Formats: sequence, structure tokens, C-alpha cells
Amino acid sequence: MNHAMRRLRTAAVVLSTCTLGLSLLSAPATAAYADQPLAPQSERAPESEQFSAEGVTTVGELRTVDSSLSYARDGRTQVIRHPGAAYVKVHFKSLRLADGDYVTVSSPDGRESYRYDRHLDRATGSDYTTDGQPGFWAMSVDGDTAVVQLHSTRRWGGQAATIDRLWRGYDDVELAENNFSTQSVCSTDARRDVVCYQSSHPTEFARGNAVARLLISGGGMCTTWRVGNTNRMLTNKHCFSTQSQVSGSEMQFNYQCATCGGNNPGAGTKVSGATLYRVSTGGSGELDYALYSVNNFASIQGFGTLYLATTATTTGTRMYIPGHGDGSPKRLSIYEDTQGGTLCTVKNANYNTWNISYSCDTSGGNSGSPVLNASHRVIALHHLGGCPSNQGAKAHLIYNEIASLIDNG
Repeated sequence: MNHAMRRLRTAAVVLSTCTLGLSLLSAPATAAYADQPLAPQSERAPESEQFSAEGVTTVGELRTVDSSLSYARDGRTQVIRHPGAAYVKVHFKSLRLADGDYVTVSSPDGRESYRYDRHLDRATGSDYTTDGQPGFWAMSVDGDTAVVQLHSTRRWGGQAATIDRLWRGYDDVELAENNFSTQSVCSTDARRDVVCYQSSHPTEFARGNAVARLLISGGGMCTTWRVGNTNRMLTNKHCFSTQSQVSGSEMQFNYQCATCGGNNPGAGTKVSGATLYRVSTGGSGELDYALYSVNNFASIQGFGTLYLATTATTTGTRMYIPGHGDGSPKRLSIYEDTQGGTLCTVKNANYNTWNISYSCDTSGGNSGSPVLNASHRVIALHHLGGCPSNQGAKAHLIYNEIASLIDNG
């Protein structure tokens, strides 16, 4: 099987014990917004504009919408809802705000709220993403409803903002329909929510904090993580490989369940992609990495970082993988089949020139996950699926190419 097909096989859908959290309208929120107009009916954007990337889990669809905010008293709020959606990401075609005025994009319960004024200053406001077209994308809101509000003391004026597009996240059924069913789960799926290991494997749990869910250009999903002591992140080249894709993507840290097997992931901390520094080169046989930075780096520094191994690993080495398979809240692969059973190990440390192999469980969305050893160094960058030989690009070879661009501790 060629490498392209092996990457496609990583796009599997497995329902997590901690499912994607939907932020539904609570009773108080329903009352607050009941008399506000819903955004006009949206339509699916043309097929050519939908997300498409080889080997990446597709998690949403782009829709067009004709909506606006105005300074009129009854035009200051729009409730944008797509029943059952996993997230809503709103695009502002334009903002026409006076100094001191701003708009917010929030979840109904207020758990997430992003503020934008006319200057779009990340240092004083909220983060956002871009796609090379006029306007900007607000950060996504988890759940099926986004409340968009104009905040101003003015009582006169015309149109303040125009909303023309949105991404809405697939529900579990749509995820299965839109992604390949071949899995990279080898025998029984032994992955568990990271919090399940907080007491029994505290270091593995802590190292997982540096790992984030990657929402690519609004509609694709991979895993990404901090590397080294400076503002640097790693994921797969097949997740994104251009500056425009980096600028259009979000990294969601601390998206994980609060209790083992629970259905209670928090919104975490979301930042946008900043600068693409380097991607791997080569054809089917390559290291498949992308090195980049994020905006608002200070907001995610507290989640820690990971370091690359600088020498080759060996067959039989104990290993584990934190990641966001299927776009689910973060899980850890520590055991191969059953808890307390066989630990994940490197099956072949020299599967080929670029890769090591293992049967530790992964699935679509795990692309870009770090593979760590018992010393908690990254020995590989997961990028190929298909049991019995899931594969990761050798970290020491990646280090050789990017050493001058990172502070590897």
C-alpha cells in the first residue's frame, strides 16, 4: 500500500467515551434570546469551497449566510444556530464600528466569548483567523449555537457588521458518513481520556498538556503540539503546508474531559496559527512535518512543552501517544489492548528510512500526534495508519532538519 493510501486510512471515526460537547441553550439563555431573530437560513457553500485535504479528518462544512448587525435597537443580536453542530465558526465580511464599540461571538452559556473591535488587535482583543479574502473569521464556538452581539452606547447609525459565511461542525453520524471507516485501532481500542491516567501515570498525563486539537481552515482536524521552549508547534505536513492554511487554523489546548469517561470537556484555550517556518520536503518517502508558531503565545505557555529525541530509538522501547483521534477530547494510548496489560512498544525502530512502526491505537485526527518514550522525549511524529503497523516519522531526523529553528531544551 502506498503512503498516500496509508494516510487516508488514518481518517477513521471512533466514538470517544467523552463525546464532543454540544453547548445547547440553557433555560435562562433561551429566555434571553427567544425574541431575537435567528440568522437567515444558510445554504451549503459550493463543493469547490468545502474543506479537502488528503489524510485529514473532515469535521465540518462551509455554509453561506446573509446576516448583519445594525445600530437599530432590534438589530444588535443575531443567534446563529445549526441544530446538533459540534461547533460554529462565523465569518465577518466587514465591520463598521466606531471607536469604543465592539462585537462579541459567544456561546449561549458564556463559557466562550470572543471580542472584536474595528482595529482587530490580538494584543487587546480576541484572536481570529483569515483566509485571504476580505474580512476575518471569529474563533469557533463549541456547540451548535453562536450568539453574535453588538455592544455600543450609540442609539443611532446604520449597519455595523456583515456576516456572510460560517463553518458548522459535523455531528457523530455525519463524521462517520464523511470519513473513511478503516481504522488504525489494533484489536481492542485501549485509549482512554487523559484524566483517567492523572493518578496512575502523572507524568504521561502532564506531558499531554502540551498537545492540542488542530482545526484546519474551519473544516479539517489533526493533532498538534508545542516543541521546545520558544513559540514553535509541530504537526504533519499533510495537515497543512502553506502559510495561508496556518493563518486559517486554530489550536485548541486543554480540550479534554474533566472526569474519566465523562461527557464534560471544557472549551479549553484557542489560539490561531501565526508563521509557517518549515515543512518537510520529498515525495512519498518523507518526514511529513510542518513547523510553525501561534498568536497569543503567552496564553498557552502554561500548558508546557515537549522535546525531540536527538538519537534514534530502538525496537521494544516503551511508548505512548496523546492525541485527538476523530477530533475527540484528548485521549492517551498507553496500553495496546487492555488496561494493565501489554504496554505500547516500538515494533520496528527501522521500519524504513523515515519511519518507526507500532500497534499503539490511533485513528483519524491523530495525525500529527507526538509519540513519546519512557523518558518522555518525542521519538516520532505519528502520520501513517493501518494496523499492524501504524507509523511515525523518526523524531531525530526531524530534529536534524529543524534544530536551528527550535530551543530543544
